[in-house]
Amino acid sequence: MKLRPPMNYPCRTKIHFSVAGDGVEKESKKDVEVIGARDSKITVLSFSSAESENNNDNGNDGVVLPSFGGETPEGKVSEGVERYGVVSVIGRRSEMEDAVRAELEFAAANGRSKRYDFFGVYDGHGGTHVAIACRERFHEMLAAEIEGSPAIGNDNNNDGDTKKYLDWEKVMEGCFGKMNEEVRGNEAARTVGATAVVAVVAEEEVVVANCGDCRAVMSRAGLPLALSIDHKPERPDELERIEAAGGRVVNWNGHRILGVLATSRSIGDQYLTPFVISKPEVTVTKRTEKDEFLILASDGLWDVVSNEVACKVVKKCLEGRIRRRSFSEEIIANDHNHGNRRASEAAAVLAELAMAKGSRDNISVIVVDLRKT
Repeated sequence: MKLRPPMNYPCRTKIHFSVAGDGVEKESKKDVEVIGARDSKITVLSFSSAESENNNDNGNDGVVLPSFGGETPEGKVSEGVERYGVVSVIGRRSEMEDAVRAELEFAAANGRSKRYDFFGVYDGHGGTHVAIACRERFHEMLAAEIEGSPAIGNDNNNDGDTKKYLDWEKVMEGCFGKMNEEVRGNEAARTVGATAVVAVVAEEEVVVANCGDCRAVMSRAGLPLALSIDHKPERPDELERIEAAGGRVVNWNGHRILGVLATSRSIGDQYLTPFVISKPEVTVTKRTEKDEFLILASDGLWDVVSNEVACKVVKKCLEGRIRRRSFSEEIIANDHNHGNRRASEAAAVLAELAMAKGSRDNISVIVVDLRKT
């Protein structure tokens, strides 16, 4: 296998901090430059305590206005619909192997008058086949699992009504298993796989299923709350499982199963069975008034940006305290922006930050605004 040589070009992302007092913005500013590995021009992010609400025109200092997710055709946010933003960029890779999907009201459950919104990030490796298949099929399979699952009753309500809920672990495991079998039916994809993190956002809960090293993080009351744990071969419980199955973890350019794969769970990767499995870990988090937003992203972000930093950046974006002034070449050429303006801006800023900090992978980010409006 021929390895692509690293590129060493300066990358500078310039961040301006400005302070507003008595309604007048001061001219004194402090610039911060982050050196990366490839020239992506200069992107200026403005941090200001003064927020302008009159910024819906197309001439806003180079800011590209994406379409608004979670809005009706008339432009009004419908009740219960989540506002979200998506960005997916090739970064410094020669091929784009990530895929993303957002589907509002993608499923209805029997016996439950609930709306379910779906968000998924798929990080392919060895090729694009599995990630693309997941993008096109996973939410459909999950909708079928939800709609075909019986409602379970829980008579704990004071009014005597039966509370209906889903066995989410069973639903998610069934969906991941079926998706895995479908992609493994293609012999051409025998050595291709994808990690996946998906979220179902309902009115009362957020359900996250993770298989691999993509990640989901919620911000609650200003603090990051991890909703998934990365599946890495060196994770003690994963290492024990792999060795019990007869496999080995080799520390070669990072911990890898048989010296090949740097994640211990994925969809596909038939050639590494039974060491690599598709069983997800599932978390169900009850929503509260303190919930602010949800971030789903591939490891192109998380390898270089911590949960804490990501949440701080998104919070400032949603509050209008960070504005993007221009796109880097990578963003311009490979941008897939959708959704609410500030949520989309937050996702794009995280991608820019990952690039500036030297990420060498594809970068895909979904930001879901959970605040009640």
